[in-house]
Amino acid sequence: MHVHLLTIFPEFFATPLAVGVPKRARDAGALRVSLVDLREYTTDRHRSTDDYPYGGGPGMVMKAEPIIDALEAIRVGAPRTRRVLLSPRGATLSHARAATLATEDDLALVCGRYEGVDERVRDFVDEELSIGDYVLSGGEAAALVVLDAIARLLPGVLGNVESAAAESFVAGMLEYPQYTRPEIVRGVPVPPVLLSGDHTAVARWREAQARELTRRVRPDLLEG
Repeated sequence: MHVHLLTIFPEFFATPLAVGVPKRARDAGALRVSLVDLREYTTDRHRSTDDYPYGGGPGMVMKAEPIIDALEAIRVGAPRTRRVLLSPRGATLSHARAATLATEDDLALVCGRYEGVDERVRDFVDEELSIGDYVLSGGEAAALVVLDAIARLLPGVLGNVESAAAESFVAGMLEYPQYTRPEIVRGVPVPPVLLSGDHTAVARWREAQARELTRRVRPDLLEG
């Protein structure tokens, strides 16, 4: 999979791409990441990617041309690239959406800034995607969330293929509680069933715990 990150701050991604799951995915050859500096697609001597909004108002708006030109340049080499604008208008990222995006061969993530992007950019993207109902300084942090959610689903990235299948949201519930050594921590023991060696009983306990935890913390997940 090839992911193109369109940004005015390519340096933002240096460390996150060099550690953890994104690095593992890149080392495995499952993920290729290209940093696309939008300033390279400007035409003025100041390399401006933003300007004042028509009609007045606070802040600055990202200009359409650098973003559109960058998207079109990517499509020259990869005509079927799926173009995604990180935006509060978009549908909220879910595990199901991440799984679908993980099947794409080429993906372009557009990172907005300031008061947003010129409305005409939306004519050149395939979808808009949000990571939640809150305000960020820019789309770079959101792009990293999307990238990490996708990278872990790519074939050969996680050491144990069952890890992804057992995580929260995969089965429509939160994941069951997890424990590790030592058996007792500050007087609280590991549930005896996990020490029983009875795999059927463990599976039943985990399912019941996952359902109860979801009912208590995220009942909206069970409504479907």
